[in-house]
Amino acid sequence: MPQFAVFIHPPRSSEVAPTRAERDAHGAYADELIADGVMVAAFALKPAGAAGPASDPRSDMTDGPFAESKELIAGFYVIEAEDLDSAIAIARRNPINQQGGGVEVRQVESGFIADPKLSR
Repeated sequence: MPQFAVFIHPPRSSEVAPTRAERDAHGAYADELIADGVMVAAFALKPAGAAGPASDPRSDMTDGPFAESKELIAGFYVIEAEDLDSAIAIARRNPINQQGGGVEVRQVESGFIADPKLSR
């Protein structure tokens, strides 16, 4: 079954922590996706201020400590769905859409799962 990455865009600066109610809503949504059998993986990201440079250390060309982006990404998850329309329908249920943020859905072209014993 095709897999889709869903990127979560927060409603405000990622430097502001979500409230307990917002976190609980996301936890309940994740539980729903797991119960529905569509969740593959999910990751919350540290604030953008905690990012480090990803440039070649031998190069003097860098554009700051992180890549520029029009929108912040608070996290992402991977789901399995029949097609893009189904994935979008699942992503629309994400609580971030009611919290003033949004999501972006993209089909996964390829990838791999590393040794699950290494995941945390």
